[in-house]
Amino acid sequence: AIGKILIFMERQISEHAKKRKRPIKPFFNVRAHTNPLADNWFENTPTTPREFDWNGFYPEILAKQADGPPPRVEMADIGCGFGGLLFSLSPMFPKSLILGIEIREKVVEYVSTKILEQRKGSESVEPAALNIAVLRTNAMKYLPNLFEKGQLSKMFFLFPDPHFKKNNHRRRIITTELLSEYAYVLRVGGRLYTITDVKELYDWEVYHLEAHPLFQRISEEELAADEVAKVIVSGSDEGKKVERNKGEKWLAVYERISC
Repeated sequence: AIGKILIFMERQISEHAKKRKRPIKPFFNVRAHTNPLADNWFENTPTTPREFDWNGFYPEILAKQADGPPPRVEMADIGCGFGGLLFSLSPMFPKSLILGIEIREKVVEYVSTKILEQRKGSESVEPAALNIAVLRTNAMKYLPNLFEKGQLSKMFFLFPDPHFKKNNHRRRIITTELLSEYAYVLRVGGRLYTITDVKELYDWEVYHLEAHPLFQRISEEELAADEVAKVIVSGSDEGKKVERNKGEKWLAVYERISC
């Protein structure tokens, strides 16, 4: 099982990072932004979801599955960054497989290293992070290659790149076209969470979500009762940074509805 983790995850970890006991962000040279529309193919992208082998990402959990269909990824953090939300959600949903998707290679190296370190545990600390993993790919292009129709129960878009220039608005992660793909992989009743510290981007996202026939904003009462919504406000690295800088946050949660 450990060998499979190494094949799928440590392949992306630099020799320098492997030698450290704990991953430290300054040792990972990270670009703040990247072009999601660049014509890049990721070597681990399957043609169909059924072709993808998840055993190397969740070996301890999938190895215990004796009978019946194996558990599938249920939650996806799109543009997971340094994985803060993944580690917050892991103990909340110990029986659910959660995947972080990130396009930047060095960020994936950091999160992979941190996950592997927590899975090892120690004499005084139980192994953790068994139900979370990170995958380097482009969510704007390859989600239908990874997930079946109606597979996901939750999708997260935390502090995405605002792409301020008008010519770059097509790079934004929430658009009419992409929302149709998100509706495809989200089950009816599933929820899409988005939060940003840029009011203009928030207005853009709400405009497109409101206009889409397969999404409906949850009520204030439902939002108050949603424990996950409370976590995403400060459960990510970027969210904590905004709090330190005393910035504002705008949260929107939409539910996937039937046609």
